[in-house]
Amino acid sequence: MAREYLKKATLTSSSGASDVHQIVTDILADIEGRGDAAALEYAAKFDKYDGNVLLTQDEIEAAIAQVPEKLKADIQFAHDNVRRFAETQKSTVADVELEIVPGLIAGQKAIPVDAAGCYAPGGRYSHVASAIMTVTTAKVAGCKHITACSPPRPGVGVAPAIVYAAHICGADKIMAMGGVQGVAAMTFGLFGLPKANILVGPGNQFVAEAKRILFGRVGIDMIAGPTDSLILADADADAHIVATDLVSQAEHGYNSPVWLVTDSRDLAERVMEMVPGLIDDLPEVNRENATAAWRDYAEVIVCADREEMAACSDDYAPEHLTVQAKDLDWWLDRLTCYGSLFLGEETTVSYGDKASGTNHVLPTSGAANYTGGLSVHKYMKIVTWQRATREGSKPVAEATARISRLEGMEGHARAADVRLAKYFPGENFDLSADG
Repeated sequence: MAREYLKKATLTSSSGASDVHQIVTDILADIEGRGDAAALEYAAKFDKYDGNVLLTQDEIEAAIAQVPEKLKADIQFAHDNVRRFAETQKSTVADVELEIVPGLIAGQKAIPVDAAGCYAPGGRYSHVASAIMTVTTAKVAGCKHITACSPPRPGVGVAPAIVYAAHICGADKIMAMGGVQGVAAMTFGLFGLPKANILVGPGNQFVAEAKRILFGRVGIDMIAGPTDSLILADADADAHIVATDLVSQAEHGYNSPVWLVTDSRDLAERVMEMVPGLIDDLPEVNRENATAAWRDYAEVIVCADREEMAACSDDYAPEHLTVQAKDLDWWLDRLTCYGSLFLGEETTVSYGDKASGTNHVLPTSGAANYTGGLSVHKYMKIVTWQRATREGSKPVAEATARISRLEGMEGHARAADVRLAKYFPGENFDLSADG
């Protein structure tokens, strides 16, 4: 049976997107040219904030004092989980060496970048979890300097909970600046900061475009689009939980796709009946996003069997993928394209978004076809090295000379020739291209 769409999206994540490229390009060029003064002008214009850009220790302590103890405990819990998972990830990368041929040794070394810039959105929602996810992983990776950057609110500054999270997770500096100007300040090393080697963290379309433009001169975690989520559910799934999980992700934004893929028409129809009521029950600001996302971007797809369901999911390559179906091990072995996988109704994307330990900065818009999400590895350069004895270099030099001449790269060949002549005087070598 072909995939049957009980609900089909009328828009895609790129529909109606404004062309922000030129705006962001102009702002970046202006800030790079004029430095701190330009960044402060944009901060006054967009953030409507004129306080300190880099928080002092007294300001950090004052913000922390505003955070309730229970919230502090929750943030510490999430930080501990993310830290321990990141430490385990780091342990999977080891410095190694191998004797390729007798006397020639090559190796791998993992080196963290020096400076990381971590962006935590702070507009409509204060993304405490983003501060935890980005700063913690940079700290575990071993970055020497970490700047946490978040948009301040007029007359308030950076949300106190974000300040607390960034502080306990290991930020060296906390910057009260948002948008393109915040990204630019970290990239160009304004306000006395070191120039960032990598920029990480989610943001609005202007932040995402700034990171895309700057990629190459700095590293980035990924080029991100609107968040998306897919649920694979069979006939035994709890329709209310499925519907609730779909709505929970739709509230991210008006253009955040959510998809249900199932082999049960009955389940699909029950979920579709429940979703509108669950959306109506949300607070107004959340309800607006979820209503638009469900109306314009959501899809409900009925498949013949679980293999077709899995194939459909892999085609979509969702950022978040939930399985609420029997035989979870089968799904774990079969599925190949996702940012993060949530197996069984006992876990949910919301856990991963906030506190379970896996990172919530994940590939969107089908990018899970070729990349994973933010991890400790993103901050680390895997570099190689080699050394050799003179005897060990001999066969490599001979092969290098002949291959180089075959390619027409005589300079490369002579770099091998001079070593053979020095190390093995009097020996005759056939180093022509035709050997």
